[in-house]
Amino acid sequence: MSSHMIIFSISLLARLSSPPTHVRAYLDPGSGSILLQLLIAGILGAFLVLRSSWGKVKAFFSRLFSRDVDKTE
Repeated sequence: MSSHMIIFSISLLARLSSPPTHVRAYLDPGSGSILLQLLIAGILGAFLVLRSSWGKVKAFFSRLFSRDVDKTE
């Protein structure tokens, strides 16, 4: 990659990530309600995933660090 391409990529990324100077945005109460519901659902979903997989994680580590020695030899 040439140095011109790297400089162009960095300047393009900086331009695209900078906030616009004039914004005409409107959030009505319905949009705020949906955003709040999405946030709550995401948090509760993350807790559900953690709760459902916690037993598997706990069982894995308990088998990994168990003190029982196999006497198959």
